[in-house]
Amino acid sequence: MSNFHKHLIQSNKSIREALFQLNKLSSDTILFVTDNEERLVGSLTDGDVRRGLINGFTLEDRVVEIIQQNPKYIRKGDFDIEKVIYYRENLFRIIPIVDSNNRVVNIINFREIRSYLPIDAVIMAGGKGQRLLPLTEDTPKPMLKVGEKPIIEHNIDRLALFGIENFWISINYLGHKIETYFADGTDKNIQLCYVREDQPLGTIGAVSKIDNFQHDYILITNSDLLTNLDYEHFFLSFLIQDADLAIVTIPYQVNIPFAVLETMEGEVINFKEKPTYTYYSNGGIYLLKRSVLDLIPKHDFFNATDLVEKLISEKYKVISYQFFGYWLDIGSHQDFLKAQEDIKQIVF
Repeated sequence: MSNFHKHLIQSNKSIREALFQLNKLSSDTILFVTDNEERLVGSLTDGDVRRGLINGFTLEDRVVEIIQQNPKYIRKGDFDIEKVIYYRENLFRIIPIVDSNNRVVNIINFREIRSYLPIDAVIMAGGKGQRLLPLTEDTPKPMLKVGEKPIIEHNIDRLALFGIENFWISINYLGHKIETYFADGTDKNIQLCYVREDQPLGTIGAVSKIDNFQHDYILITNSDLLTNLDYEHFFLSFLIQDADLAIVTIPYQVNIPFAVLETMEGEVINFKEKPTYTYYSNGGIYLLKRSVLDLIPKHDFFNATDLVEKLISEKYKVISYQFFGYWLDIGSHQDFLKAQEDIKQIVF
């Protein structure tokens, strides 16, 4: 995502200044007009300028005289994903994001991102990666490069591609190297904070330390995954089923090299020759309602599987999102070498 301020112009600027600014935007020729506190008041295109000049305005008149009032926008933290989909499918390419006071806080461009999901993302990156020694002796596993960039950066960029802009990274082992590399996320036009584990808190325990989530839906993912998951489809499936927690699950086939008998009280009731069974394993990516986080104990060791078991036992709705795209857990040297080859040909 690009620097959104290039699409902003104050209402007291001249039409001449607006033309210069529009000219710099190339194909994305729209400006959003704000007051002196960056509150949205209108939009302006080349067509608006032409019509204004035809109607007798001059290049020295203020842009506020010729703007389109009531432009399309999305209010951060308070919108329906269907509205986002409607804008995208009806070719509204560039949309301002406003806060509760109508101040423009971002601008999304559907030529650069695929969606704008109302989700906060937590990336768990505190592990030592012992199975990847000696590669992880001086480098945290999430910072090992796959292709041109670190594993964790592939995850961040993929999530940002779907408009997720509020990130937390849970760090421990050599965490300062992750923090130095990404800083506060400004270079990627995201907001990035860090959760420091002074002691190991399991695969989800560190999330209990976060108390300033921006949205009602939280995505928690391992940092050592490589995937082309469609996060919008995942989110829509979650909403449609009104789930409390969804787990991305990966098909795993078991081939039995012998005939299998099914029996009941010693009697053979079925016979299968060398069957193949498909099971679904945990993909390390979870989507949940923010209210579910109250079930994670504060500052205690707690795994994601502990949370899932607790939710099931207390009759929450936990669903499996069966994923058939590309997914790789980079946990061994063999996986790491596979990732280097896969990144050359997998479409992300």
